[in-house]
Amino acid sequence: MAGSHRRQWRAALTGVVAGSLVLLGAGCGVLGTKDDRRAAKELADKHFPGQLQVVGARTLFPGPGGSEVSFAMTGDRDAVVRLRVDADAGTCDREDCAGALAEAMERARAQAEDYRTLREAFDACGYEVVALGPTGTPPYVVAEFTNATVAKRLREIGECVQRWVAASGADSPLGRAKATYVNVVSPEVAERRDRGEDSWPTLMRLTSSDLLASLTKRAYFSASYEIGAGRVDTTGSARAVRPFRERQKFGETVQHAVRERLRATYPRAVVSDYQWIWRLEPGRVDRQRGYVLFCPEPGPRGQCVNSGDAVLVTTDEHGNPVGELHVVHDVRDGSGALRLPPY
Repeated sequence: MAGSHRRQWRAALTGVVAGSLVLLGAGCGVLGTKDDRRAAKELADKHFPGQLQVVGARTLFPGPGGSEVSFAMTGDRDAVVRLRVDADAGTCDREDCAGALAEAMERARAQAEDYRTLREAFDACGYEVVALGPTGTPPYVVAEFTNATVAKRLREIGECVQRWVAASGADSPLGRAKATYVNVVSPEVAERRDRGEDSWPTLMRLTSSDLLASLTKRAYFSASYEIGAGRVDTTGSARAVRPFRERQKFGETVQHAVRERLRATYPRAVVSDYQWIWRLEPGRVDRQRGYVLFCPEPGPRGQCVNSGDAVLVTTDEHGNPVGELHVVHDVRDGSGALRLPPY
C-alpha cells in the first residue's frame, strides 16, 4: 500500500521526491496533518519556489481525508493561501495539485485585495476591523451600544459601509447586493480577544476560529444595512446575537409570557417554540421587537405547527414583554410560507 501511495503522490507532484510520504504504519488509511503538511511544502517548493511558506494545517477528519494547509505568500502580508491536501490520495482539493495550488494562490490574492478595500473604508471613518467571518465577511468592529449612542454608532458604521460599497465598485458582489451587515462587539470583549500569532498572514489571524469564538462567547450586535443602486441606508437596524443558552432562555421567557397573556382571549392557545428575529427598537438597546407564532387551538399532538397567527411583541433585554401585544392573523401565503408584516 505504501509504495502505491508514493507512486500516486510522485505523479501528482510531477517528479517531486515522495519518499517522505510513506505511511509509517501498515494499514493506515488516514494520514495526520504532518504528512499532508510535508507534502504541501514539497508541492510549493517544486512549482512556486520561494513564493510560499507553510504556516498551518488542520485535519479534515472525519471528512474524506486530508488536511487544509495554509501558506503565507511572499510579498503579500495579508494573503493566506488555503489548500486541501490529501497525501494519501495524491490530490489537492480532489484535483491535480499543481493546478489546484495555482488557483488557490489567485483566490488568496483576490481575497487580500478585497480585505484591503474593506479595511481602508472602515479605517477612513474611524472603525478598526478586528475580525472577519470565515469567508472574509462580515467584518467585526468595536463599539459600545447604549440608548444614548446606538443611533449615532449605527449611522457612523453605515457611513463606513457606504465607503466600502463605493470602493468595491458597482460590478462587485457587494455593489450588486441588496443588503449587508456588520457585527459589533463591545470594547471589553474586544480587548480580551484571542489575537493569534503575529507571524500569521492577516487574513489567517482575522478569520481564526479561536478569535471568532472569543468575540462571540458573549452577546454582540449585528447591524444591517439596505443597499439600493449602490447607495446605503446608513440609518441601519440592529439585533442582539446571543450565545445559545442565553438565546434559549430569552425565547422561553418570551414564549411563556405571551402564552399566559394570550389565554385571556384564547384559553387553549399554544405558542410555537420557533424563535423569530428580534430587532432593537430604534434608539434603544433595552427594547427589542419580534414575532411569536401561536395557534388558538392545539394541534393533534398538543403542539402549534404551521401557525397562521402571530403576536408582535416588544420586550426588555431579558425577554419580558413591555406594552401591549399586537395579534396578526393570516401570516402565511397560499404556499404556506410566512409573510409577517415588517416591524
